Amino acid sequence: MPEDAPDAAAWQEALARRFPELAPASLKQLAAQARREPLQPHATLLAAGSDWQHAFWVERGVLRLFYIDSEGGESNKNFHAEDAFIWPVTEAMRREPVAFFVAALVPATVWRLSHAALRAAVDGLPSWTALQLQALSVLLDDKMRREQVFLQCSARRRYEDLLRERPDWAERIPLRHLASYLGMTDVSLSRLRSEMGLIAG
Repeated sequence: MPEDAPDAAAWQEALARRFPELAPASLKQLAAQARREPLQPHATLLAAGSDWQHAFWVERGVLRLFYIDSEGGESNKNFHAEDAFIWPVTEAMRREPVAFFVAALVPATVWRLSHAALRAAVDGLPSWTALQLQALSVLLDDKMRREQVFLQCSARRRYEDLLRERPDWAERIPLRHLASYLGMTDVSLSRLRSEMGLIAG
């Protein structure tokens, strides 16, 4: 990473916020091992069947995590916008080929850092332990919450919850991708939005 790389300071600051114990020289050395990647819409960052060997920090744009079923249909499971920091959190994610894709939803810029380099620099730091625990907690909470709402809540309730909890998603993510995340078709979601008075009927 050249010293004058665009927005390198923002990337280094993102690392500094997450790992405040790192000495400035170590922080700079770690940041310099990353590569800045501009992504066009739909560009794949991580493909199903590949090994997840990098951490990603989203400088700008939105990424989506999705699965492809046996019939070729896509199912969105999560979205990651500015300042998201994602990496293979569990041992299985690090050891086995991933079953999902991570791709740019809109024009995006991502910093790619070797997970091995990250671990070498921060392993044993209290902030790294805390960050891993937080990520695992978020994954578990999200999984349990999604299971509960899909089992117990109507499509309207699921959409209302999303509008309340993730208003930025409703503004930035195309309708068909939101519908997939909510377990609906885009036609059903459009009809629901019309019934709620959000669009003209």
